[in-house]
Amino acid sequence: MIHWLHSANDPLPDTRLALPAGSEAPGLLAAGGELTPERLTEAYSKGVFPWYSRGQPVLWWSPDPRMVLWVADFKLARSLRKTLARFARSPVCEVRIDSAFDQVIEACASTPREGQDGTWIVADMVQAYSRWHALGAVHSFETWIDGELVGGLYGVSIGGMFFGESMFSRRTDASKIALAALVCFCREHDIELIDCQQRTGHLASMGGGELPRIAFEAALTERCARPAPTAWTYHQRFWKHLLPPP
Repeated sequence: MIHWLHSANDPLPDTRLALPAGSEAPGLLAAGGELTPERLTEAYSKGVFPWYSRGQPVLWWSPDPRMVLWVADFKLARSLRKTLARFARSPVCEVRIDSAFDQVIEACASTPREGQDGTWIVADMVQAYSRWHALGAVHSFETWIDGELVGGLYGVSIGGMFFGESMFSRRTDASKIALAALVCFCREHDIELIDCQQRTGHLASMGGGELPRIAFEAALTERCARPAPTAWTYHQRFWKHLLPPP
């Protein structure tokens, strides 16, 4: 039975009550409520996230196992390493953080996904994460070439934890460059773990792996209690974490 959140004061249920593997919706924990910054902070701090389609109530998920990327395990394929080196050397290429958040989340919402009909980043989610961004909890990593936004990603920051949400690309490898920049930023600021929510082959090829829910939540609790980065700016020197000195 799925727990229904009737008011803003209803706490999310224990994640052990999420629907198990083999059910119609493995990982589904609760339904209802609103996407307020307070609710989202509570949810992410417990390893819970919203994911639903247009016409549905807000659905809250806690999958088991959980897809994560340990920053130290990030894999840079040889071809991407060459692309990244060219990007880092070029005077018309740069990574920016939070300079075009609205454009990034709208691009993520409108990008077609293989095997998906429509988007899970519905209008209410765009509005909610934009409000949360204004409060400093949500950030975009953006790939710019010759003054044009060509790719990027956005995600949530709580303490020493980053939760990846979605990415988009308008040029080959543009979203991968943004992910590589996120990894460099995390290494620079001692953020060890990026939550990726659900398994994809793309993330697995770049070093992502699965954790049992209980292990993920233990890692999450400890890291959310750490201080968060105070300066969300990308510097060229951060590439040193993935590329050799020029």
